[in-house]
Amino acid sequence: MRVATVLHHPVRPVPSYRSTLFTPSPAKMKTLRFSFSHRSTKFKVLAAKKQLPELRSRKQKQDGENLLSRDQKAEEGFDLGWLPAFPHVLIASMSNFLFGYHIGVMNGPIVSIAKELGFEGNPILEGLVVSIFIAGAFVGSISSGSLADKLGCRRTFQIDTIPLILGAIISAQAHSLDEMLWGRFLVGLGIGVNTVLVPIYISEVAPTKYRGSLGTLCQVGTCLGIITSLFLGIPAEDDPHWWRTMLYIASLPGFILALGMQFAVESPRWLCKVGMLNDAKAVIGNLWGESEINKAIEEFQLVIKKDGSDLDSQWSELLEEPHSRVAFIGGALFLLQQFAGINGVLYFSSLTFQDVGITDGALASLLVGVTNFAGALCASYLMDKEGRQKLLIGSYLGMAISMLLVVGATSLPLDEDFSHNLSILGTLFYIFTFAIGAGPVTGLVIPELSSNRTRGKIMGFSFSVHWVCNFLVGLFFLDLVETFGVAPVYAGFGGVSLLSALFAYYFIEETKGRSLEEIEMSLNANSTPGNK
Repeated sequence: MRVATVLHHPVRPVPSYRSTLFTPSPAKMKTLRFSFSHRSTKFKVLAAKKQLPELRSRKQKQDGENLLSRDQKAEEGFDLGWLPAFPHVLIASMSNFLFGYHIGVMNGPIVSIAKELGFEGNPILEGLVVSIFIAGAFVGSISSGSLADKLGCRRTFQIDTIPLILGAIISAQAHSLDEMLWGRFLVGLGIGVNTVLVPIYISEVAPTKYRGSLGTLCQVGTCLGIITSLFLGIPAEDDPHWWRTMLYIASLPGFILALGMQFAVESPRWLCKVGMLNDAKAVIGNLWGESEINKAIEEFQLVIKKDGSDLDSQWSELLEEPHSRVAFIGGALFLLQQFAGINGVLYFSSLTFQDVGITDGALASLLVGVTNFAGALCASYLMDKEGRQKLLIGSYLGMAISMLLVVGATSLPLDEDFSHNLSILGTLFYIFTFAIGAGPVTGLVIPELSSNRTRGKIMGFSFSVHWVCNFLVGLFFLDLVETFGVAPVYAGFGGVSLLSALFAYYFIEETKGRSLEEIEMSLNANSTPGNK
């Protein structure tokens, strides 16, 4: 899920009812939970051709039993079935707020940091301060899947706040380049774990009907983090030491995340895998409704029986069908996302804004952030209405059109003012269309397509591809522009966007309105799963 970002330095840019009651959970969990009193929400079931024999007859029977209930819910007007899961998803999305904040916090202060720590005027070292973040994120992404498999999402979230908090504090009080690099690396390590963990957690706790909309909170959180850091960075223009205060502030969301996870639920799927059935039933009843408990537990156990638990899964299984197919799709989606040029376009956007008189970098970044946020809000509305595949295809087609506008503005003999305005329009439209699909859908659809057994490892692999491609685009973008010019490079980005739309059309299976277990069994229908 990656979101539009703007980096200050040209080297290696970094790319996301009733009132609440606190009630004790079952004894094994020994923590408080968010709880809502609500009527149960019924979900649509797939068409018969999508069903497997093990699930078809039971779901058809349930359809008949629940038809009247669904009609009554539709007549009631407001659908609040998403509300019980919302506070848990919101707490998890605090990780994405941190991600966005740590991206934005380096936009302006890097100049003051370089001057105070003694590497002013050295573009390589300035770039290293930015890119060491990506190195840490790569390591975090690789390790996150195994941690989540063994410890569960809640505990992994809490453990991961340690490098996030320490990294922010070390960076804030750094008096040498080495200290700043260690702080940035630790922050990147924590961000790498969280970027994998958040979409997994949301996909496993959100009700099927609202999984797409709740999943877009990842991108909304990142946008808000960027915008917050930009607002807080305004005093840095007058105070060269303000960057330390901003980095100290960056540690606060980590404490909120660690505390909030004490009140959040664990993934019911993970609880079922480790044999905590009573706790899993309590979570399902709280978030999805009492009527969903038996159906969900039956599906969980059926998938575990057929595919085995992730507690003993191995990385080598990503080379076997059907896991290799999903790992290929996940890696390809992030490779195409990054080589469609999001970080390159965002860096060059600052120069485009300067051409029309927007010389304030913070203002330009804020304009990009607001556009990105607007796209994320549209995605939250459309995700469960139009579906993942349609949004992904439409998003990449929009990005291709945007690149065509910018190429025309920079290569055709147009009036100067009209050319600049066309460039601005193309750039903002690119960011908006990215935020509608290519950003949020990519991070959401991979855990949806992944099997229960290998979800964590496939997500870790996919995000590691993301960080590598992110680094490469940031490293070579300016050289490519200097060698070939803006128009050919942007035309290449448009070509990759068209290729991405074709990839989504032929390789992405629609997951809207389907439980993770239904999706998994559908993908495994032609294979022979078993306990491994």
